[in-house]
Amino acid sequence: MRRAELTTAILLAAFSIYLMWKSAELPIGWLPGEGPGGGAFPFWLAAIMLASCVWIVINWFRRSSPPSQSNQPFMDRDAVQRFALVGGGVTAMIALIHVLGVFGALPLFLIYYIRFLGRHSWTTTLAIALSAPVVVFFFFDVALRVIMPKGYLEPLFLPLYDIFL
Repeated sequence: MRRAELTTAILLAAFSIYLMWKSAELPIGWLPGEGPGGGAFPFWLAAIMLASCVWIVINWFRRSSPPSQSNQPFMDRDAVQRFALVGGGVTAMIALIHVLGVFGALPLFLIYYIRFLGRHSWTTTLAIALSAPVVVFFFFDVALRVIMPKGYLEPLFLPLYDIFL
């Protein structure tokens, strides 16, 4: 557990530095008459994340956090199995996006995750699995006008585009 805490803090700190560097390509300060520059929010959020990572490392050296005092393994056998089941499902969903699009892959993943991994009722499972793609469609495709990948299901969405776009 100790090693996992330190490794995660170092990796996130490195990612924070990268995000700060990339967001500094845009103005990160206050622009008179315009407000914050395009890189301000990402830069300062990454800076806060970096400060948090530094604090985690300090606590790790001082052994003042519960994970830094633990000799337990980071993941036991059950955790590895659950990680593999969820990670495999996410990987399959991402692979299916090319074929079925977001609106075909998302309900399949939700059915797998909610019904088979979560062991919830079919009523709950289908309510969430069928409503989530509708919400995602209206939020991204209609409200934000960010077209999500449709895969081979795209012809089914053409009438909806005629109505909403």
